[in-house]
Amino acid sequence: MGNADLALTDMEGPHRVPLPPERPFLDTFRANLKETFFPDDPFRQFKNERGSRKVVSALQYFLPILEWAPKYSFGLFKSDLIAGITIASLAIPQGISYAKLANLPPVLGLYSSFVPPLVYAMMGSSKDLAVGTVAVASLLIASMLGKEVSAAENPGLYLKLAFTATFFAGVFEAALGLLRLGFIVDFLSHATIVGFMAGAATVVLCAFSS
Repeated sequence: MGNADLALTDMEGPHRVPLPPERPFLDTFRANLKETFFPDDPFRQFKNERGSRKVVSALQYFLPILEWAPKYSFGLFKSDLIAGITIASLAIPQGISYAKLANLPPVLGLYSSFVPPLVYAMMGSSKDLAVGTVAVASLLIASMLGKEVSAAENPGLYLKLAFTATFFAGVFEAALGLLRLGFIVDFLSHATIVGFMAGAATVVLCAFSS
């Protein structure tokens, strides 16, 4: 009993937790940046590979088509063809209507439904994602440019401003992706996102009804 009481007394006593050694400021700052921008450490998978293989792995990481294209089969092509026809039957009228919402020529709506999937096929990694224009972006373009120039009175200038706006939107979106700043969305509350989606749905419904 004496040994048991002594062991119990030792367990109930205070325990000292050793503090980790202090790290230099630059090391701490570098570690915090790496944790923020690269939480999943995408380069870990080919960190210890040889030089030539490392280059190939890096290209496959940024251009996934280089990885799956050599393994592509005719059976997959038949399935993709059926899926492509199904999506095209929806994307064609959808692109034309979205171009009308933005006060742009209908052919531009077809371009917006045709070109983005080609780019995503080379740089995207999800096989279940449909890429194209959305109604909210079309309404924002019409609202933003309509304050500066009339699409009916000066269609040429309106078209140039639309190209400029979409170009810089793509530049900013590409920069956010390359800098891995997607975590900024985490700071948006659920109520903000739900309110934005509900408002956008209402505006789209009113635009299609008018």
